Amino acid sequence: MRGGSGLLLAGRYRLTDRPEPLRAHAVDERTGESVLLSALELPGLLTVGQDPEDAAAAQADRLVRRVAAVGSAAPVAHPRLLRGVGAFVDGELLWTVEERPVGWTAAELLVDGPLPPYRVAELAADLAGALRALHAAGLTHGALTAESVLVCEDGAAMLGGLLAGVAQEALAEELGGPGGRRRYEVRANLVGPVAERWPLDGGPAGDCWALGVLVQRLVTGRSPYPEGSVPELVTAVRDGRREPAVVCGPLGPLVERLLQSDPGRRPTAEAVRGELAELLAGAPEPVDEERVAAVAVPAPQAPPVSRGPRSRSGRSARKGGNGGDFGAGNGAKPPRIPPSLLGPLLVGGVFVLLALGIVAVVLFAG
Repeated sequence: MRGGSGLLLAGRYRLTDRPEPLRAHAVDERTGESVLLSALELPGLLTVGQDPEDAAAAQADRLVRRVAAVGSAAPVAHPRLLRGVGAFVDGELLWTVEERPVGWTAAELLVDGPLPPYRVAELAADLAGALRALHAAGLTHGALTAESVLVCEDGAAMLGGLLAGVAQEALAEELGGPGGRRRYEVRANLVGPVAERWPLDGGPAGDCWALGVLVQRLVTGRSPYPEGSVPELVTAVRDGRREPAVVCGPLGPLVERLLQSDPGRRPTAEAVRGELAELLAGAPEPVDEERVAAVAVPAPQAPPVSRGPRSRSGRSARKGGNGGDFGAGNGAKPPRIPPSLLGPLLVGGVFVLLALGIVAVVLFAG
């Protein structure tokens, strides 16, 4: 995409940074909110007896209407769902628009390595709640990946990517037909070898399977299935060839059930949410590293620089302010004799010594 910061798209989305090839951050000038723009290239359709430009315009209109229909059916203002704003066509690109508060994608967090199992359980519980709301509305997400999960500054996870996923699936059907080899090839080019996007079945059960894959990825830092190529990945999923879920520690039994090949044996999003709530209720208390550092280093410290969202359990374990369990917060022990009594004690000591001297003189003189 040509242009950069300051470029206006669709008459309302002002880019706020230099865009990536098919992604850009912007501000919606109508609402003032930050949004994420995701694009798909629209190859022209060769239709016999129809002008190519008319065919492309009709194709774009169909795709926009399909995306808009899903966006209007999605739950409004759900606390764990990123709201899809809409879709538009600009040249040969179909753009989907989604709200984007400050946060980090799960893929960005994984750059620093796997996440602790109980932290993943917190995130997964949020995602299960979002999926439950979508399924109750009769929708399937179909694009749950580490890229579509946003972890906000308060530590909560929000599920996005709904409209972008709908656009990909609609374009795959538009170019490859309702099924068959051609659609598979088009979809493989659009989606790539991302395990979460290739369940054996669709619908809510497919979303729950994708959640199981994502949980194992977050805990271990890798997919449970090989992702060298789409054919290799699809074959492994079909054959059930994957890394055992035992590597997920306390989340292993749940992940094992989510990755069952039989969709009828997988727990629903509601059941997943309830099981994760029970797991978190018995989770060990986190170590407050900031408090330990404050005791070990009594010198004043500069405010810490935020390096990402904190675990909600970690925040709840901290005390507020400089008070709490550590007094002034510098780790020093209070003096045994208050400074205000030092003067009187010294004077009293002098008088005692004088009295002892007089007694000694009287005794020796007598």
